[in-house]
Amino acid sequence: MNEKKLVTVTGASGFIALHTIRELLEKGYAVRGTVRDTGRIEGLLRSLSEYCDVTDLSFVRAELGDDSGWAEALAGADYLMHMASPLPAEAPRDENDLIIPARDGALRAIRAAVDAGVRRIVFTSSIAAISGGQDKSSVLDESHWSDTNKDIGAYPKSKTIAELAAWEFINSLPEGQKPEFAVINPGFVLGPMIDPDTSASHEVVRRLMAREVPGLPNIGFSLVDVRDVATAHVIALTHKSAPGNRYICVAESLSFREIARRLHLHLSDRNYRIPQRPVPDWLVRALALFSPTFRLIVSRLGPATKFDTSRIRQHFDWTPIPMSQSITETADSMITHKIT
Repeated sequence: MNEKKLVTVTGASGFIALHTIRELLEKGYAVRGTVRDTGRIEGLLRSLSEYCDVTDLSFVRAELGDDSGWAEALAGADYLMHMASPLPAEAPRDENDLIIPARDGALRAIRAAVDAGVRRIVFTSSIAAISGGQDKSSVLDESHWSDTNKDIGAYPKSKTIAELAAWEFINSLPEGQKPEFAVINPGFVLGPMIDPDTSASHEVVRRLMAREVPGLPNIGFSLVDVRDVATAHVIALTHKSAPGNRYICVAESLSFREIARRLHLHLSDRNYRIPQRPVPDWLVRALALFSPTFRLIVSRLGPATKFDTSRIRQHFDWTPIPMSQSITETADSMITHKIT
């Protein structure tokens, strides 16, 4: 590039965001990241500098629940990647603790981008905005939406409502003010970490490695490596087919038991005793009568939801990393960062 294009990345300290920022910098973009806590900036720069040149990386303070900082964050930007969204390790007591900041924060960032005249917005959503309340025997594609009238959980509801609000706002704009808009819907994201601040998605691997899981219920995960998610975002930034589309970003599906088996094979010679005992469905249902955690698991019993990923593979020529590699590299990264 003769002149570096500026990409504003919201939620810049996040797991996916850090990998995306790294790839953007490597491809010659300038990046301005938003953070809630400016005290983290030095550590983020130090962590990223181990992988790439951070000369063209800067940060501003902006958070989902506050109007301040967003105009500064988007001033002069060519593109917006909206990646900030609350992702708790445990379900909140009040679903609005997730829904309101996810929806209102998305609209704050997008409005600031429109005011700044950005040319394209890439929005990070989730397969949780597609699969909630759907028949698990069906193959889902980008035309499907989670049913927020059903008890699908706070996180899927927050992702669905936020993405719908973003599409509605973009589509309400006059043609002369409307930026190009594309959405990435990642599955359950694993992969190595750039800094030691883990994502909620790492908990599946961490708890197995720490033996915090007494047994393995029969549940499935639609998985993808973080590096492939980052690549999808960067391609969507300029690809001619991206505007107006959602992209399901899933590499493959594995059961919890298969993940545990692969970790066992990889770590057995390093004194990690990965749980291998299956928990039968009837016991999960019985425990759900007394435990909120098991009530959540009941809704996920059985194989993972099937997704049609032909759009992202064909449009972006996207060939993801095998999850066997991603799982082992996740474990190695957690050991390196002394997470477990």
